[in-house]
Amino acid sequence: MKTLYTAEALASGEGRDGNARTRDGKLNVTLASPVELGGNGEGTNPEQLFAAGYAACFHSALRLVGRKERADLTDSAVAAKIHFGALPDGAGYGLAAELEIALPGVERKAAEALVAKAHQICPYSNATRGNITVDISILEVAA
Repeated sequence: MKTLYTAEALASGEGRDGNARTRDGKLNVTLASPVELGGNGEGTNPEQLFAAGYAACFHSALRLVGRKERADLTDSAVAAKIHFGALPDGAGYGLAAELEIALPGVERKAAEALVAKAHQICPYSNATRGNITVDISILEVAA
């Protein structure tokens, strides 16, 4: 891979209950385990950050593909859900992802083709492929 950009971040404190910040200072967040995992929920958590990053990255890939295909991506959106859970047999913890796509200006068949192409070029999709389950749903398309 030819590196085009490198993001740098530091997590400190108690891991999920601490602080994360980027070297350039543009992101500086308090981390807190969610209530569902026994935390106080008074900060963000790694899964939320991953969800935001995956949604933004996939939407960017989708818009790139859409421009090449001359598709109307007005009001398009990508929502990401990142699931955290215990692996079978107590082998640690794992993640799964869901992407929900809205392409209100695109017919269903064209939307499916655009989403498939975006899934092939999105860096987050490439990083997760074969490592975690990623379910993709197209929720909204042109009538």
